[in-house]
Amino acid sequence: MKRTALYPGTFDPVTNGHLDVLRRALSLFDEVVVGVAENNEKHPLFDYKTRVRLIAENLSGVPRASVVSFSGLTMDFARQIGAVAVIRGLRAVSDFEFEFQMAQMNRHLDGGIETIFLMPNHKYFYTSSTLIKQVAGYSPERLSDFVPQNVLEAFGRMRADK
Repeated sequence: MKRTALYPGTFDPVTNGHLDVLRRALSLFDEVVVGVAENNEKHPLFDYKTRVRLIAENLSGVPRASVVSFSGLTMDFARQIGAVAVIRGLRAVSDFEFEFQMAQMNRHLDGGIETIFLMPNHKYFYTSSTLIKQVAGYSPERLSDFVPQNVLEAFGRMRADK
């Protein structure tokens, strides 16, 4: 039986830390679906179609990984794609309380789907999409260690359009 995991998030933008967690998840599951939440309540910098495209470009040549957008509850989508687990990245202790609460609610919504916490490489522990966006507003070229090249280019286009 194929074991599918869902790696959900806003991914605004996708970072090297996200991609590192994805690689780790692929070592544990037969397939990992990156689910880009269309959630506009967070006022994303990139629309969900752009976020999906940026991730898809980074998955080219990565077998067993795919990306799709979704709306609604994560656990409903996980059930819809037949996921046995939801992947969540943990960078620091500060992430744990929120992630723990979310995992408990998800368990309440569907106790048959496990939440798996994975830590990225230590060089991404202090990286967050929020920090990336803050630096990108001033100096996106300094983010080359933290985001894929296509995200750097998207920031550059965004700056040129201002």
